[in-house]
Amino acid sequence: MTASVGVTLTNHTDSVVDVMRRADFAVFAAKSAGKNTFRFFDAASQADLVYRSQLMVDLRSALQKEQFVLWYQPQVTDDGRWVGMEALVRWQHPEYGLIPPATFIPLAEESGLIHQLGSWVLRTACQQLVAWSADPERELLTISVNVSGKELQQPDYVQRVVDILQSTGVNPLWLKLELTETLFAGDIENIIEKMQALHAQGIGLSIDDFGTGYSSLSYLRRLPIDEIKVDKSFLEGALVNPKAAAIVKSIISVGLNMGLQVVAEGVETVAQRNFLKEHRCRVFQGYLFGRPGPADQPAPAFTVLTDAAVSREGGGV
Repeated sequence: MTASVGVTLTNHTDSVVDVMRRADFAVFAAKSAGKNTFRFFDAASQADLVYRSQLMVDLRSALQKEQFVLWYQPQVTDDGRWVGMEALVRWQHPEYGLIPPATFIPLAEESGLIHQLGSWVLRTACQQLVAWSADPERELLTISVNVSGKELQQPDYVQRVVDILQSTGVNPLWLKLELTETLFAGDIENIIEKMQALHAQGIGLSIDDFGTGYSSLSYLRRLPIDEIKVDKSFLEGALVNPKAAAIVKSIISVGLNMGLQVVAEGVETVAQRNFLKEHRCRVFQGYLFGRPGPADQPAPAFTVLTDAAVSREGGGV
């Protein structure tokens, strides 16, 4: 047997109800920390838990109230071509403002609402692809959609994706699904089977944050993927840390040698772009090229990223 324990300190002025409520908050904090541990109550933790509990309640009606929006971040090539977008969901909360996915996606997974939310994101992204197909500036863009592990584990996930493709009339060749490596810690055979079924529909598959999770070349060669994405955490230190640089170069080399497209995330400086370009990475995503924004955002201004402009700015590797 294991236990999660909440502890609170008290004095003679506290009521029994107050003591029990604080201890209950501490227990919840212990469970949120992974269970089989203990936590002391503190006011800051209580505020966080109250906020989290309120979001959990509000999340249940957020889809019906149309509070979610999709923003898109550009993906560009080394010669400045705008080739794709990553769809990033935001929650426009009426009280707390724009809430990032890192805050509410874990709540959606915990509550089981991730399936409904994931279907909304995919359907909205597919509808956007159809709309862009009539725009000469955007008709060849792909859209990448993140897939939660909870979604992919559902027996009917592939059929739900197929239903959305058919109902929206989108060309599946312009859609990519991004999967994280943590998915492969579970039933790998089942995951591969579903990936193969999705790939058979013409959908592109990408491994997000490559190298941060359960990387294994033994399973990588079995996956029907088209793309791997270099995680921002590796790129941040690549210009000053030889080990980080070696990891980035190795990921790029593995991807290219396997015939995969390699996309570098979190590119924020010209020096980072040049480092990646030197080592044959040709597709980039990050604030240097554009921040996430609405679907009708203008194309990023790429002129500042030409080699001549880099020289004028004094940039380089």
